[in-house]
Amino acid sequence: MATQYSIQGTTAKGIAASVERGVTEGELAPGDALPPVRRLADELGVSPGTVATAYKELRRRGLVVTRGRGGTVVAEAPSVASRRPPRVPPGLVDLATGLPDPAFLPVLRPPAEVRPVYGSHRAAPRLAALEERTRAWFARSGVPAERVTFAHGALDCIARLLSVELRPGDAVAVEDPGFHHVLDLVPALGLRTVAVPVDGEGMVPEAMRTALRAGVRAVVCTPRAQCPTGASFSPARRDELVSLLREYPEVLVVEDDYTVEFDGAPAPTLSAGGLERWAQVRTVSKRLGVDLRWAGVAGDPVTLARHDGRMVMTSGWVSHILQETVLALLCDPAVTRLVAAGEAAYTERRQALTGALAAHGIRASGESGMNVWVPVRDESAAVNGLRTHGWWVAAGARFRIDSPTAVRITTATLLPADAERLAADFAAVLGDAQATYGG
Repeated sequence: MATQYSIQGTTAKGIAASVERGVTEGELAPGDALPPVRRLADELGVSPGTVATAYKELRRRGLVVTRGRGGTVVAEAPSVASRRPPRVPPGLVDLATGLPDPAFLPVLRPPAEVRPVYGSHRAAPRLAALEERTRAWFARSGVPAERVTFAHGALDCIARLLSVELRPGDAVAVEDPGFHHVLDLVPALGLRTVAVPVDGEGMVPEAMRTALRAGVRAVVCTPRAQCPTGASFSPARRDELVSLLREYPEVLVVEDDYTVEFDGAPAPTLSAGGLERWAQVRTVSKRLGVDLRWAGVAGDPVTLARHDGRMVMTSGWVSHILQETVLALLCDPAVTRLVAAGEAAYTERRQALTGALAAHGIRASGESGMNVWVPVRDESAAVNGLRTHGWWVAAGARFRIDSPTAVRITTATLLPADAERLAADFAAVLGDAQATYGG
């Protein structure tokens, strides 16, 4: 048990706040054990029920977890501290960001003149021209686009959808391994995560069936370029998942299609499967610029109405300056060509690394997107070993719940000529680890 931090408080709220303060300030680290209920109650002079209530609230909010006889410990990624990556040591090639190559991002040109308007934009929150383009963008992929709305990026949209649809304690099925920000967001909203394993074709149907039977109220998934594995739905997998979800019409399905191309290339998607409650979120940050916090959203009428109703009460609308900037980029043929060149380069670079790793007998996945997922026995040994060769990759712990250990390598800026050197270094690192640890 951590002895450096003394929990204080005489009420359940005060005790919970004291623990949260310790986690926020770094006095209580992930994995640190909290005192047993009765011991802390004796120390604070309160009833065991008061401490138990505090611990229950901390569990609900994702700050701590209970491990049976192992007691209550600080969560590996407590909701007050997101799974932020460590700083990149100087002199290393950074392959841990998950971000696009700036060479394939256009220069952003916000409108030069913004005229003031009377009142607010709440009555007309979306630019008509951008709304029309967004409808066409979804429709070209077969996603119903009679109704669309806008949000401040994918996570903003997902958070709003879950918060208006679910109540604290409800369960959400998430991909495992999955996007680390989603894995942090769900418990931060007071919701429970139910891990659904992912293979090369997306969420595994049998695991999804188990999650649905267990009573999940929502599913958050990625139809293609799944982070961190690069998995994409196959037509057969999509059909199987749609068939399962139709048996649970009250479950909200949220798809984060964050890498869809602007030409709307068809791809298997749950949102085109005739589900009753659904939403698909599309963003432009990976294609047009990481500072463009805009998302287009298609969905069923109830889901979109609830989303927009909550937005009216908070931010009101997405900035029209931002909307005009996005619209101008989408209408620029030169930008379209640049995005297409980037997509071709990302495919070449990803395939170059998976091919080079395969030549060294190293299994990796990366069917689409900008990342490659490489299973390893010891994440720390792999990360630190590659560091000695000048590479910086992401340990898989940030992306996992129950799935096996691995590392994620971002290939967006990794030139094909360097892929073989990285693969050879990786093989040497794995060989050193096997010689050291056996197996």
